[in-house]
Amino acid sequence: MNGVHDMGGMHGLGPVTPEIDAAPFHDVWEGRVHALTLASPSRGNIDAGRHQRELIPGADYLRMTYYEKWFTGLVAMLLKADTVTEQEVRTGRRDPASPKSTPHLLAAAVTAVQTRPASYEREVTAAPQFQPGDTVRALNINPTGHTRLPRYVRGRTGIVERHYGAHVLPDSHAHGLGEAPTWLYSVRFEARELWGPEANARDSVHLDLWESYLERA
Repeated sequence: MNGVHDMGGMHGLGPVTPEIDAAPFHDVWEGRVHALTLASPSRGNIDAGRHQRELIPGADYLRMTYYEKWFTGLVAMLLKADTVTEQEVRTGRRDPASPKSTPHLLAAAVTAVQTRPASYEREVTAAPQFQPGDTVRALNINPTGHTRLPRYVRGRTGIVERHYGAHVLPDSHAHGLGEAPTWLYSVRFEARELWGPEANARDSVHLDLWESYLERA
């Protein structure tokens, strides 16, 4: 969907300032939010989690820190699934009026669960439409739901560098409409194709794009 979260290529937001050798978390609560998200029942659908953060109102999204967005999205998903109540969120304590459920993840199982191999790659019978070296164009679409196709590349032409096999399609999976596995490609776009003649002629951007985002150019 279009929103303030899709900032690629936009001016006026200031420079990107990498934090060299910074700690993983700026404060203890950020680490707790990270752990809560990984342990949450909602973690089974990473695409739905991303979409939930996209639904944060623009003004709030811009003022929030990274893990404030994570926490806001996590709480919203837990409330939607009736995993917690409004009172439990507000007080941080179990609501006596709410039935006590079996914990989603017990402490003894954390290591095994978090180190278990997982992949969004799937098998499909259809042959890929594109091969490395093909010229493709990203579709100029403006979906109201979740997508991994950034605005700055829509309508632009690039070259397929490789394909990764078929993977779960976020556009479908985020909304509970099934995995809809689709071929995934790495596509190289010249910087001048994206940003115009003032861009460095030697620069390019590689994007991982699903087949349904592309057409032959």
